[in-house]
Amino acid sequence: MLILAFLLSLSVVVLGALGIVSPMMLLGVVRKFESPAGIYAAAALRIMLGVALFLSAPTSRVQEVVRILGIIIFVVGIITPLFGIERFRRLLNWWSERGPVFMRVWAGFALGFGLFLAYAVMP
Repeated sequence: MLILAFLLSLSVVVLGALGIVSPMMLLGVVRKFESPAGIYAAAALRIMLGVALFLSAPTSRVQEVVRILGIIIFVVGIITPLFGIERFRRLLNWWSERGPVFMRVWAGFALGFGLFLAYAVMP
């Protein structure tokens, strides 16, 4: 599970870096989840990351933080399909209308979060 948590954390890093370099490319990637199947895929990825973090917490550098983040991400994954496609579209439109600086700031948070997770569970 540690390897899976590390790889999924690196995917968060890559998406954050992509958003900093090219917010419009990140928007294109996120728009691929703009369907019922995409919502379920996003939910599955979040659930996998949450479970992987929770199970790898005992061997991580910051055990309690990784365990709590795993639980939170798992719960968010469970809730994701309830969010709905229309609400997803509205949120995505709101986010993209704020401009590239705003999108880069959010991508910077994703990059930092992914780097923290990768460091915390690094094998």
